[in-house]
Amino acid sequence: MRVQQRLGLTFVFGILLIASPRAGLSNVSIQSNQEPSFQERYPRYRLRAGDVLELNFPFSPEFNQSVGVQPDGYINLRGIGEIRVQDKTTPEVVESLRTAYSKILRDPTITVELKDFEKPYFVVGGEVAKPGKYDLRGDTTVVEAITIAGGVSEKSKTSKVLLFRRVSDDWVEVKEVDMKRMLHEQDLSEDLHLHPGDMILVPKSVFAKITRFIPVPNLGMYFNPISPGAR
Repeated sequence: MRVQQRLGLTFVFGILLIASPRAGLSNVSIQSNQEPSFQERYPRYRLRAGDVLELNFPFSPEFNQSVGVQPDGYINLRGIGEIRVQDKTTPEVVESLRTAYSKILRDPTITVELKDFEKPYFVVGGEVAKPGKYDLRGDTTVVEAITIAGGVSEKSKTSKVLLFRRVSDDWVEVKEVDMKRMLHEQDLSEDLHLHPGDMILVPKSVFAKITRFIPVPNLGMYFNPISPGAR
């Protein structure tokens, strides 16, 4: 088993170009204590605008319907009106529907099927060979995602890779990944698993100040190649 692990890490080493050691800034202020959102390995899919749901009422078929999630996150329900479902999982939607339809039906039985949805994806930017948007197919880690994007360039700062994860409509959580140390020590146990929509930045230099949460509009500052926040 250990031989297989070392062979796998050797393969990663062969694809990824690790930058030579250089002095970095020490005033990065990312908080690393207790981050369950980044440790959840198999998250349930959460609804987005444009998704299509098939609602079935086995004992009240007159309420069977197909609904689409509107840009504001709401669906329009027959006999009920609108409820917001964006960012909910399918089981959470079922509970919301049961609560809503309990106003007009007694102990409603409802099933929900996701008929159409945006394919899960991740984005890799910065000092990689092929920056861009990629399909998230199965369980993928940060190191694997960077490998898919062609590996890093000679100018990359792989000890300060940043992972951006949207946690609400307004905020993004930022996590720092020391990919250089993981590969140097041949230990990928701390390699983070991606969620749909995650964005990875391999910087050319260290950002002077990074907080754990940033407003969504500030994402452009990090993915702009001439960002004033880097040194």
